[in-house]
Amino acid sequence: MQLGLIGLGKMGFNMRERLRAGGHEVIGYDPRPEVTDVPSLAALAEALPAPRVVWVMVPSGEVTRTTIADLAEVLEPGDLVIDGGNSRYTEDGPHAKLLGDKGISFIDAGVSGGIWGLTEGYGLMVGGSDEDVTRAMPIFDTLRPPGDKADGFVHAGPVGAGHFTKMVHNGVEYALMTAYAEGYELLAAEDLVKDPQAVYQAWTNGTVVRSWLQQLLAKALKEDPGLDGLTGYTEDSGEGRWTVEEAIRLRVPVPGIAASLFARFLSRQEDSPTMKAVAALRNQFGGHAVQRISESG
Repeated sequence: MQLGLIGLGKMGFNMRERLRAGGHEVIGYDPRPEVTDVPSLAALAEALPAPRVVWVMVPSGEVTRTTIADLAEVLEPGDLVIDGGNSRYTEDGPHAKLLGDKGISFIDAGVSGGIWGLTEGYGLMVGGSDEDVTRAMPIFDTLRPPGDKADGFVHAGPVGAGHFTKMVHNGVEYALMTAYAEGYELLAAEDLVKDPQAVYQAWTNGTVVRSWLQQLLAKALKEDPGLDGLTGYTEDSGEGRWTVEEAIRLRVPVPGIAASLFARFLSRQEDSPTMKAVAALRNQFGGHAVQRISESG
């Protein structure tokens, strides 16, 4: 099958390689000349015979909006656009309408797998019509992990369902990473435990907490036992925030996911205004000792 792929970063580049290895003809476009196959979106459209399938794999937000608007001008009725980035699901409806007004179909696809997807396959969560998803299945089948067709791929519902599902996936990911990290810190704090990495390595097989994320933490601890080469500063890319916002809208309690998001906020503070205020209050009402900053700093 022929595919146009826009965005050849860490994910898109590896997806192009996996699809080509699976026998598909992939023409990629990226602003960076060292990785692109064609010089422009217009050239990408010209290189693909109609009806075309074009996969967009660029950062969410304005870049995605601009790319889809540009595609609406260079593609033709009967073509299909797949947004595989981490767009917020609320943007999928407007994107589908913009393209639909031109006779162009739209699928939203949540993609999980990171840099390991090239060899292990990608988890795919898609939203769109039955007809459009069936049309793109040869691509999805090559990208997803091998094995049972019910594993690694789900047609979650109509347009928007794919990115909503991926949003919740990433919220769960936030909570899982925090739980594994808290467990590591607790193990490392106890002198009875001589090798926290060995514990996490042992947990990778036969235990109820084993998972790929847990295996990756065991790998990271083996490479850097004290994680001395890192700081605790941790960004969030948006999906965790969106998950909490949607949970509030739907009145669904997600305390674990919310706490993991706030833990990332806390990681970026050199000093906590909240805890400084708590220290001040304890001193005010009980005369409790506080640590003061000297004039010399």
